[in-house]
Amino acid sequence: MDPGSVSDVDHVTHGGTADHSLVDFSTGSNPEHPPGLAGVYESALSTARRDSLDDYSRFRVAAAAFVGCNPDEVVPAAGVVQALRLAVGVTVSPGDSVALPAPCCGEYAREIRLQGGEPVHVPHDSLLERVDPAEHATVILGYPANPLGTAYPRDELRAFIDDCRRADTPVIVDETYLGFTRLPSTAGLDGVIALHSVTNVFGVPSLRAGFAAATGDLGDRLSRARCSWALSSPAVEVATFCLEQDDFLEATRDRVERERPRILAELDRLGYDPHPADGALVLFRAADVDRVLRETRRRGFVVRDARDYQRLDSHVRINVRRPDENDSLLDALAEAT
Repeated sequence: MDPGSVSDVDHVTHGGTADHSLVDFSTGSNPEHPPGLAGVYESALSTARRDSLDDYSRFRVAAAAFVGCNPDEVVPAAGVVQALRLAVGVTVSPGDSVALPAPCCGEYAREIRLQGGEPVHVPHDSLLERVDPAEHATVILGYPANPLGTAYPRDELRAFIDDCRRADTPVIVDETYLGFTRLPSTAGLDGVIALHSVTNVFGVPSLRAGFAAATGDLGDRLSRARCSWALSSPAVEVATFCLEQDDFLEATRDRVERERPRILAELDRLGYDPHPADGALVLFRAADVDRVLRETRRRGFVVRDARDYQRLDSHVRINVRRPDENDSLLDALAEAT
């Protein structure tokens, strides 16, 4: 990429708030975290006083078990955005065309442009049918999608991945929110780079721990290009512990599966036109987004203004939290209609 063009690539707007008195529905993170996590973190602080090995063997084993691939296919990263940069860096060259859904996470296009590539946005719902893999160097998609919250049907996604593999076009699959569902990961499929955020689903997003997973030549390229010592010792210990908490994960998925239909039904009753959802993210249309933002904040909540996503001009995104918090947010949304 021409170094001068980096100045034309802006940072991406995300959710979150510096006001921790507000209940945050804007980031998509789990409001709960596994019991015992604080003790693991405190114990790990002592390891930060000495140099650590760069192999991350326990983390790789736990991550591989989490997504169903081989440990040697796991490449650690300091969060899913770093994993995305690594994946785009080994698959996109200056002048390359990269297909991605619209709307989608703004980081996809940013990373493509930083490599000198050209993002080509295709409507999310028709991407699998409309994209000819031979016309693109890479395809990036979310599973489930952000901000829509829906996941492509498994068989259709697998068929598309097969088409891309035959065209020698890698598919980067962002599985940041997959842990909130019982959908199978694409990790371990040839031709795929699966991206995972460990810390989002386990309620510690600022810990910044994640990984990419790929087989064969793609995996080799990721391993050669990755940053050394990408994860701190405390991050490795906590992330490894989290990945092994099966009971916590099942409880989270049970809660999301119970609460999501209830939230969607109430949003629909209130006239908010919710989009179908398969995970913890819920997107809905609002007649007056600014009023929704003001009223929810006044009532102690922060929600995601989704108008900065492509093709969304009157939408808000929230995530499924605890039942009482969901109820209180829905009450606030009722006042904003």
